[in-house]
Amino acid sequence: GKQVALIAHITFLAVQHYHNFEERMAKFKVRIEMLSRFRTAAEQRVILEKLRKGDLDIVIGTHRLLQEDVKFFNLGLVIIDEEQRFGVKQKEKFKELRSEVDILTLTATPIPRTLNLGLHKLRDISTITTPPPGPLPIITEVRKYSDALIRQAITTELERGGQCFVLHNKVETIDAFAAKLKALVPRANFVVGHGQLKPEVLEERILGFKEGRFDVLVSSTIIENGIDLPRANTLIVNEAERFGLAQLYQLRGRVGRGKVQAFAYFLYHTQKLKDDAKKRLRAIVEACELGSGFQVAMRDLEIRGAGEILGASQSGSMQTVGVSHFLRMLKAAVEELRSGGKEEVEIEEN
Repeated sequence: GKQVALIAHITFLAVQHYHNFEERMAKFKVRIEMLSRFRTAAEQRVILEKLRKGDLDIVIGTHRLLQEDVKFFNLGLVIIDEEQRFGVKQKEKFKELRSEVDILTLTATPIPRTLNLGLHKLRDISTITTPPPGPLPIITEVRKYSDALIRQAITTELERGGQCFVLHNKVETIDAFAAKLKALVPRANFVVGHGQLKPEVLEERILGFKEGRFDVLVSSTIIENGIDLPRANTLIVNEAERFGLAQLYQLRGRVGRGKVQAFAYFLYHTQKLKDDAKKRLRAIVEACELGSGFQVAMRDLEIRGAGEILGASQSGSMQTVGVSHFLRMLKAAVEELRSGGKEEVEIEEN
């Protein structure tokens, strides 16, 4: 008799979930609605009223669900999809609901903080390491940027009847970059997509790409999560050195979703890569097996550090007391909470 809220970080993903839920729940007479910027102000008011009165069972939405005017009749479960896309402040908001609500977070690559919480049993964690049947591991290459390489990658994909994603994450230069690619491969139909377009324009362009009216989608990171286009099997990421490890892994997951061999090219521009960027790009090449998100997350934890468990800062009190002692103190505190008793912590004197 409780309500469920599913939160996704982009509107497209929310729409996709909404359609899936409607399809799967049709025979159960479950009342489902979606709250996002694709809904008009009047529609949103009606949905909020239904939520408050208990006339809705499941609400699917974006960050909109975290705003002050959203009130639930009897919320029982919150599902957060792609948890790594939400900031600490937004997660603090979930904690406010926490005392009486179950929270399930889903992610292909848990961020260091979350992984750390799982490893120290502060949160329960379960991993699905079996890849889905059918897809082949994605062939991944890290290369210095070259026009010839891009031309060859796009042409090869077109010749086997597929589509390409090209990722360029600077909105102010994305149209110029698309024009440059058009000059490199004149036979291909290009379309540009980014978050600053009007929702209806963006939806129309992505739909056009999905239906095969375009060969190459030049986009910002809006394609990072959840957009499922099985015909697109080549990914080219420009300036890959600027992305985080989890982000690179998520981006690569946009291709290779069918039974066709997929290719991912991560291109960098700088003469010499910084140490962290080099580690990230090496890790993404090493973790090429399907279902290796957990392995990627462990490498990310090593590269970035675990972050503050209780607060918002990225590197916390662990630095001051030393890792092993901090973990001993943490373990003792967790045991104490679980058993209800007190456990003595031995402090070794230097």
